[in-house]
Amino acid sequence: MKEDIMEKAIQGLHHITVLASEPQRNYDFYSKVMGLRFVKKTVNFDAPDVYHFYFGDETGTPGTILTFFPFPQAQRGTRGTGEATLVSFAIPFGSMDFWIERLSRFDISIDGPDRKFGQDMITFLDPDGMKIGLVEDDVRHLQGWETSELPRDHSIRKFFGATVRLNSSQASENLIENIMGFKLAGEQGHLKRFVSGEGDHQAKFDIKIDPDGRPAVQSAGSVHHIAWRTESDTTQREWLKKLRDGGFFTTDVIDRNYFHSIYFREPGGVLFEIATDEPGFMIDEAYDELGTGLKLPEPYESRRKEIESRLIQIRQDVSLVTV
Repeated sequence: MKEDIMEKAIQGLHHITVLASEPQRNYDFYSKVMGLRFVKKTVNFDAPDVYHFYFGDETGTPGTILTFFPFPQAQRGTRGTGEATLVSFAIPFGSMDFWIERLSRFDISIDGPDRKFGQDMITFLDPDGMKIGLVEDDVRHLQGWETSELPRDHSIRKFFGATVRLNSSQASENLIENIMGFKLAGEQGHLKRFVSGEGDHQAKFDIKIDPDGRPAVQSAGSVHHIAWRTESDTTQREWLKKLRDGGFFTTDVIDRNYFHSIYFREPGGVLFEIATDEPGFMIDEAYDELGTGLKLPEPYESRRKEIESRLIQIRQDVSLVTV
């Protein structure tokens, strides 16, 4: 008998989307300092006068994709509860000293290494104040992106996970364990760690409980939403039904060109998305052209000149690319 499709749990992260300020500074930091590939330059489908940048591995594999809505001159957000407060990446074993030295050369202040759930992590802030973590993990067999300034041996491979800060966690835990299929992996102080997915797809999801914390005020440097991955449109429709049957209000399926999405808020206030692996980022650009052109959703194509005139043009450093 064919396995019931919903017996499968969510298989890790698809992407994480963050609010930013200056688009050029955002591009420079993530492509040059962090060494991620700029895989897509498009616009916010709901506000086409704002860019939507995608960074990831060489093809934008689900589980590697960090995306940004850069709002020029936006002020920094205020950290608090009801949001993700840390986005962490996995780097190969033996790479920590390389990254400490590299970040120091860019005058980036580093905290750590600190031990968390048996693994060392360093943390630092991006130009808009988003907190980033780097964790050594068993990911050498994954294909990272290489630039002229950052060798593949030390490159970021995928997301390690994300940390959210909540006033209380019982209802959120019920969602992620009993509906989405996450597994409790451990507790350390005020942190609870859950895992989603297996093998290369596994992602850590940490909940920091802060009963007296004030709600976050989102702006530049704030995580807008966390997207979890599902294999196909068929499985996504099953998730849509399961979430609604569980009492969650979700959007209908929304076509984002490179994946299809449904959105809902988990009980602690964090915006979740479930996104499909397909069709991916090469439906409108070849491998060696990824991120080079401004791609617009079809409804906006007739307004291209108007939209381009409103966007701040960014300088893309082609010398970084090693295709």
